[in-house]
Amino acid sequence: MGTGKMVSEEEDFQCASEGDEHQIGLEELLQRLSTGSEGLSSEEALRRKNQCGANILEKRKKESLWKKYFKQYKNFFAILLLFGSTLSFIAEYLDPGQGNIFIAIALLGVVILNATFTFIQEYQAEKIMESFQNLMAPTARVRRDGEIVELPASEIVAGDVVYLEEGDKVPADGRLIAQSSLKVDNSPITGEAEPQLRSLECTHPDMLECRNMVFSSTLVQTGNGEAVIFSTGSDTQIGKLSLLTEETISVQTPIRKELDHFVKIISAIAIFLGIAFFIIGFLIQDTYLANLIFAIGIIVANVPEGLLPTVTLALSLASKRMAKRNALIKQLESVETLGSTTVICTDKTGTLTQNKMAVHSIYTGSGYINSEKNQNPPELVLRVATVCNNSRLSEEQPGYRGDPTEGSLLVYADRFTDIGEIQDKYPRLEEYPFDSRVKRMQVICKTPEGNTDSYMKGAPEILLEMCNRIMIDGEVEELTSLKKNELEIEYLDMAERGERVLAYAFRKAEKVKEYNDDFIFLGFSGALDPARPEAKEAIRRCYQAGIKVVMITGDHPVTATSISSIVGLNNENGESVMITGSELEEMQEQELRQKLQSRSIIFARTSPLQKLKIVRAFQSGGEIVTMSGDGVNDAPAIKNADMGVAMGSGTDVAKESADMVLLDDNFATIVNAVEEGRTVFDNIKKFIAYILTSNIPQILPFIAFVLLALPLPMNVQLILAIDLGTDILPAIALAVEKGEGDIMKRPPRSSREKLLTPQVLMTSYGLKGPIEAAAGFTCYFAVLFSGGWVWGEQLAFSDPLYRQAITAFFAAVIICQIANVFTSRTRRQSVFTIGMLSNKMVLTGIASEILILAFIIFNPLANVIFNTAPITPEYLLLAIPFALLLFAADELRKYFIRHDSKIVKKLLGW
Repeated sequence: MGTGKMVSEEEDFQCASEGDEHQIGLEELLQRLSTGSEGLSSEEALRRKNQCGANILEKRKKESLWKKYFKQYKNFFAILLLFGSTLSFIAEYLDPGQGNIFIAIALLGVVILNATFTFIQEYQAEKIMESFQNLMAPTARVRRDGEIVELPASEIVAGDVVYLEEGDKVPADGRLIAQSSLKVDNSPITGEAEPQLRSLECTHPDMLECRNMVFSSTLVQTGNGEAVIFSTGSDTQIGKLSLLTEETISVQTPIRKELDHFVKIISAIAIFLGIAFFIIGFLIQDTYLANLIFAIGIIVANVPEGLLPTVTLALSLASKRMAKRNALIKQLESVETLGSTTVICTDKTGTLTQNKMAVHSIYTGSGYINSEKNQNPPELVLRVATVCNNSRLSEEQPGYRGDPTEGSLLVYADRFTDIGEIQDKYPRLEEYPFDSRVKRMQVICKTPEGNTDSYMKGAPEILLEMCNRIMIDGEVEELTSLKKNELEIEYLDMAERGERVLAYAFRKAEKVKEYNDDFIFLGFSGALDPARPEAKEAIRRCYQAGIKVVMITGDHPVTATSISSIVGLNNENGESVMITGSELEEMQEQELRQKLQSRSIIFARTSPLQKLKIVRAFQSGGEIVTMSGDGVNDAPAIKNADMGVAMGSGTDVAKESADMVLLDDNFATIVNAVEEGRTVFDNIKKFIAYILTSNIPQILPFIAFVLLALPLPMNVQLILAIDLGTDILPAIALAVEKGEGDIMKRPPRSSREKLLTPQVLMTSYGLKGPIEAAAGFTCYFAVLFSGGWVWGEQLAFSDPLYRQAITAFFAAVIICQIANVFTSRTRRQSVFTIGMLSNKMVLTGIASEILILAFIIFNPLANVIFNTAPITPEYLLLAIPFALLLFAADELRKYFIRHDSKIVKKLLGW
C-alpha cells in the first residue's frame, strides 16, 4: 500500500490531478502522490497547503456591497418618500421661499439614512450568520504523523489518507484504499438519488462512474472506508461544477413575506389617502400647490420609516441571544418560524437523555454478570462486543469516539481484556454494517487458527430468531422455545429499566458471506443513558404552550416507554400511544392521522426514513412541525419539516439540511428557541403597534387643514422628527423586550396570523392614535386661542403664534408616545407584571425622546429647520391627562383580552 515516502521540501508537488487516478495501479498513485498508508507529516501537509491552497471551493461572486446598498432604495417605502421629495422640489421650483426645499432635502435625507441604517443592520446580520456557519464548519478524520486526528475539512491536502463513516461528508476527491460495505450518495455531482456501492477495483473508464472513487461533497450513507486524496478545492469534481454555476434561487421566508405584505398595505393606504385628499382639497380650495404639499404630508405621515431596520435589528438580536443559549440559527428570519411550532418530533438518545451511555448489566445463558463488582463476562461476549464494533477508544471524554452504544461496549470490554490484542488476533475480513431495516451488524473475522467466524450484535428480537443454539457455562445447547421465552422476558425486564438492550451471537463461517441463521446465542448487554434532568421541565413547558412532543426512537418500545415516563412525556393517565416501525409501515393514512390526534405519542423501533412519513402526516393535518435528528438518514425529514433541527454532534449531512443546530444536543434548548421565536414575533407586533399609533396624529392635521381650513397643525419636518427621531430608540427597546410571563402558556399562533391584523390596526388607529390626536389638537388650540386667534383665520407659516401652536401639537404627541411605549411593552399582560423599570433600553428611549423634544422646542437652529418656537410649560402639562388616559385605556383593553370578554372584544373589534 505504499512506502509512506514524503516529498522533500526542495521538490515541487503537482497540485492538479491528471484525470487517470481511477485507472492506474494503487501503488503507482501512492508514489505519484508521495504518500502511503501512514499519510503525511504535518510539515509536509502544511507545505502542500501553502503551495496548492486550502481545500475550499471558490465562492460564487458575491453581490457587491454597492449593489446590496442600492437595493435598499427599491422598497415601497423608499419609493414613496423619493416621490414625496421630488414633489417638494417641484413645489419649491414653482413657489420659491415657502420652505418646500427643506421638506425635499429632509425626505431625501430620510431615504438615505433609512437605506444606510437598514443596509448596516442586514450586513451585520449577514456577518453573524457567517460566523455561525464557521462554527459549524465540516471536519474530517485524517492520518497525520501516523496518528488519526480530526481536522477542519479545509486543511485536507492531496496525499492525505482520510477515514469515512456513515453520515460523513467526503471532504475532497479520493481513491479508496480500503472499504467495508461502503455506499455513497453521489447526487450532489451526478444527480443519482440511489446510493452507490463502492469497491477497490476500477469498474468504468469514466471517473464519475468508477466505483473506486469518492468525491468531495458527496455523502456516506452506509459502511466505512479509507481513501487517499488526490484533488482538493476547485480541482475537485464539485469544484469544477461550482465554477459553472453562478445563479442561486432565493426563497422568501414567512416573516419576509409578512413584511412585504405589511409594506404594501401601508403604502396603499398612504397613496389612497394622498390622492383622495389632494382631489378633495383641490375641489374645496382650488389651490394646486397647497394641496400638493398636503399630499406629500399625507404620504409621509403614513410611512413608518424606521420599521424595516428595526425588524432586522430585532431578528439579529434574537439570533445572538439564541446563540448564547446553544442554538445556532442558519437563516436569520427562521427565528420567527419557531414561534408557530405546534409539534416537536424529537429523538431520544442525546436529546432527551444525556448521551452518556454505559453498560449497566450483562445477561448470558448462565445468568446475570454483576458489572458493578467487575465480575468477568464470558470471553466470547467480549470478543463480539470488540470486533463487531466501529467505535474506538479515546483519551478524551467520554472515553471513546463514535457511536455512544458501541463506545460504551468498548469502554466496558477494556476493563477486562486487551481490546487491541483481540482486534489484532481476529482481523475483520468483511463487514455487513448495521442497517435500520435489518437492525443488526455482522462481521466475518479470521481466527488465530486460520478459520473464519461470523460475529453479530443487534436487536434482541431479531437475533433470537436467527439463533437455534445457546451457550451455557461454555457448553453449546439447543435453544428451545421455552428458553427463548425466558430470554424474551429477561430482555424486556432490562428494557423496562430504561436500558438499551443488544443481543450477541456467533457461528462458524464456511466462507465470507452474510449469514442469516444457525447462530449460537451468547447473551444480552444493557446500557443506560440517563435522562437529562432538565428534559421533564422542558416537556412540561411544551404541553403548557400547547405544543405536542413526539418521541421517535429506534429503541425497543419498552425502553422508550420507560424513558418517556421519566421525562414526563406520557399523558395524565401515565400512558402514551405506542406505534412501532412495523405498525407504521402497514398503517393506513386515515388510521395514522387519527392516532396523531393523541396528546402523547411514541414511535419505537422506527427507521430514520420513516421520520419523513411522520413529518408529512403531521403537516397534512395542518401542524407546524419542528423535527430534530443527527444522522444522514434523518436529513430528508429535517429538510421537509417546517423547522429542521440538527444536533451539534450529528453528521454534516443533517447539519446542512437543518435550519437550526443545537450545540448542546439538548431538548430544553429547542424549547428555549421556541420561546425566543414567539417573543420575536410578539416584539415585532409591539413596535409595529407603537409606530403606527403616531400615524393618526400625523394624518389628522392634514385632513383638518383641507376640510376645516385650519392652519396646518403639524408640518412634514415634525412628522419626520417623530418617525426617524423620537420613535426609533423606543421601538428598538421594544424589540429587545423579554417574553411576557404567559408567552409559553398560550397556544401556538396560527401560521395564517399576519403581522398587521385588524386588532393591531384597531389598537393603533382606533384607540391609542385618536387619544394622541386629541392631545395634540387640545394643546394646539390652547396656544392659538390664548394668542387671540379666531376660527377661520389663516396664519402665515412664519407667524410666531403658528409656530408655537404646531410646537405644542408636536410636544403633545411625544408626551403621549412616552405613555405608549410603556404600555406597548406587553400585548396581553399588564405592564405592571413585568416591572415598569425592568427594560433599561426603554428608559434610554424615553430619555432620547425628551432630549429631542427639548432640542426642537428651545434650540434656535432647530426652530429654523422645524419651524418651531419655544412654548411655556402649561401647554405641555395639558397633554399629560391624555397620556394617562392612553395608558389606562390600553391596560383596560389587555384586561378584557386576558379575561376573554367576548362581548367587549366584539364591540371593539378585538
